[in-house]
Amino acid sequence: MRPAFAVGLVFAGCCSNVIFLELLVREHPGCGNIVTFAQFLFIAVEGFLFEADLGRKRPAIPIRYYAVMVTMFFTVSVVNNYALNLNVAMPLHMIFRSGSLIANLILGIIILKKRYSIFKYTSIALVSVGIFTCTFMSAKQVTSRSSGGETDGFQAFAWWLLGIGALTFALLMSARMGIFQETLYKRFGKHSKEALFYNHALPLPGFIFLASDIYDHAVLFNQSELYQVPVIGVTVPIMWFYLIMNVITQYVCIRGVFILTTECASLTVTLVVTLRKFVSLIFSILYFQNPFTLWHWLGTLFVFTGTLMYTEVWSHLGATKRPPPKEAKEN
Repeated sequence: MRPAFAVGLVFAGCCSNVIFLELLVREHPGCGNIVTFAQFLFIAVEGFLFEADLGRKRPAIPIRYYAVMVTMFFTVSVVNNYALNLNVAMPLHMIFRSGSLIANLILGIIILKKRYSIFKYTSIALVSVGIFTCTFMSAKQVTSRSSGGETDGFQAFAWWLLGIGALTFALLMSARMGIFQETLYKRFGKHSKEALFYNHALPLPGFIFLASDIYDHAVLFNQSELYQVPVIGVTVPIMWFYLIMNVITQYVCIRGVFILTTECASLTVTLVVTLRKFVSLIFSILYFQNPFTLWHWLGTLFVFTGTLMYTEVWSHLGATKRPPPKEAKEN
């Protein structure tokens, strides 16, 4: 029952979270910092109350290790959200972040000296080709949309290129953080809820450097049209409603993934998260009418096929379908 409940949380929370994020970004493309701050603050307060027991519970992993992890996590979160302000469309943003397998494999070889099978290298090649195809076609769309002259076209393309660079950096930093977490968990044991709290609580002072941008967008949110919230009947500026719903759905999504990791094998978690990304992508294209060509669909197919190949899902499914060997009868 709990795994099915967790899957429901992941799909309901994560998919709706993407919807509210796109509603925010379409109105104010530069609102990434206020969105990140609100998400961090909500999860930190919840963790302080229920995980840290109002600060009375000592962490199982020393704070100095969390400080390193938090620096990477804060950087990845801010850079990922800020990339949406750099001419990067939401579908490309989702596809690009689905390429985490590439970064994990590259850093695994360099740092952990891991070696992989030809099958896994092939799957990573498929993901790489898919991301390159989508990125290349999006680059053409960016330049073609800028009809104000050659200078405007180049400027739009330069900002988009900077956004792709930001996503690439965040992808590699996220993979490095994953490796760091892996080494910590091997040494101190798994403490996912504790890590979730400290990863969101410790970076909060860092938002001081983004305070002016957060304040400016809070003012813009206050100036948005009023919206009456269904059921409770309260009237609030619609941008604040989108932000509150984004924060709540982000928490539901994270909790769903946490339950899933404790109840299911890592293969199941990967499959659920991959399918969730695909559903979010389809919804973003159809509902928000984001430009998506046949080449984008081909690239998307490569990315998700490569991801499923990497998890070797077909071999696992085949193993579950094969009947167990019959025991030899005793004479």
